[in-house]
Amino acid sequence: MRNQKDRVIRNANVPFSSAGFLPLAFLGLGIYRAWIEIVFVGSFVDFPSAHFATRDLFDIVMSIVLLGCALGARKVSPFYSKHAAWVLCGTLLTLATVCTFSSLFYPGIAEHLAIVASIAGGIGIALMILIWSELYGCMNPMRVAFYYSGSIIVGALMIYIYRGFAIPWLFVMTSILPVFSLLCAARSFNVLPGDNLPSTTWAKFSVPWKIIILMAIYAFAYGLLEKYLYAGTFGPHSALGTVAAALVVMVGVVLQGKNFDFGTIYRTALPLMAGALIIPSALGLFDSFWGNFCATGGYTAFSILIMLILANICYRYGVSAIWLFGIERGVRALFMMLGRYVDAGIDAIAPSSLNGDLVSSGVALLAIIGGTVILFSERELASRWGAKFLYAENGSDPIEKRHALVDRCDAISKEKGLSAREQEVLLLLAQHKTISDIENELIVANGTVKAHIRHIYQKLDIHSREELFEILGTQACEEKQTANDEDCF
Repeated sequence: MRNQKDRVIRNANVPFSSAGFLPLAFLGLGIYRAWIEIVFVGSFVDFPSAHFATRDLFDIVMSIVLLGCALGARKVSPFYSKHAAWVLCGTLLTLATVCTFSSLFYPGIAEHLAIVASIAGGIGIALMILIWSELYGCMNPMRVAFYYSGSIIVGALMIYIYRGFAIPWLFVMTSILPVFSLLCAARSFNVLPGDNLPSTTWAKFSVPWKIIILMAIYAFAYGLLEKYLYAGTFGPHSALGTVAAALVVMVGVVLQGKNFDFGTIYRTALPLMAGALIIPSALGLFDSFWGNFCATGGYTAFSILIMLILANICYRYGVSAIWLFGIERGVRALFMMLGRYVDAGIDAIAPSSLNGDLVSSGVALLAIIGGTVILFSERELASRWGAKFLYAENGSDPIEKRHALVDRCDAISKEKGLSAREQEVLLLLAQHKTISDIENELIVANGTVKAHIRHIYQKLDIHSREELFEILGTQACEEKQTANDEDCF
């Protein structure tokens, strides 16, 4: 009975189970993305409340909450077990929806409704972002790439459907989106294995400043171009460029499967896509279809890359997702807003003989080049991006031991010339994972896992797990070292 239950949980936790079942709950992130566009950012509805600078207030409140949660991460984390955070999130986002739509029926008090909606929405969406970030930080990069890109597509499809609703139905259907997204998140946490759930303890570590600065630079560049992106038919979360970029990543995961090499994506595909798609818009193609397509597609591709990097840091090193994503998303929103204000300032002070759009595009181009330099300064997806872990002198903390184990595996992998996938398998072996565990973690066949293990043993010139643990300086786990068919090669 227990084996049957474990099998169900594993099947629910992988994109492509033996039953062909896709756990749609993991795509619920796209639901709140749809809510954001419908209610606040680039909406296809002309809300009277939108004329009172609600976007800026929304972003400011959201950033304050995100950064505040990051500062207090040790006290408030993890969110998955904090029912109050979930209830507050759903309540505030529903309130924001009601206030925003009410401005259509009561335009005389639209300004007051806008203030309430922006504050409630900013707080609620910050909590929603952190809840989903915490979930994605519990999964390996393969799942994150698939589910996050899939969520982007789901969000866009929902917006396309919602565009056909009459206002009363749109009001009702939009109001249920926040709660629906939270239910999906709850379901997703429930099917995660217990040892993959967010930890309640963390070691001391510094901020991965490179990735934070990188995202800030690209967000600033996007903010410079943002006014042109909302001039088209679709908003930022439903634009064709957004869907195309997400579809490329999702199809890549589906088609390549076990051969999906994140090192290749990190070093070539996503960075090149981000640069190649944003730069044309930065060169002045703002008012064209392709300018919008390039800008939204490039920023989406880069957002996927950032999600992969941050989620991998949380998953690999046990970093608090509330802390890391709180900093990154808070800084991202502030720098995007800064980009909007700089663009407006350039238009205001630029002399008539100088095209303000060209100045903005030049600034955006310089920002993108600077960001790309930082991006290529790191070698792999699994890099720390400037973070340093501060161990206690005795190194007795379990999280500190985990970081030390990761360091040891990285050193051995480089010394012995292990591939990126073999490095992942080595770390899982070091964590006393069985072949079945590794099979489900990496979404590969049983034979593939055994082949990777054989290659690792050959390169390390060892013949058993016991020898591997000796090299790593760890203790063997008796429960998982008992002889059984699953661990036989």
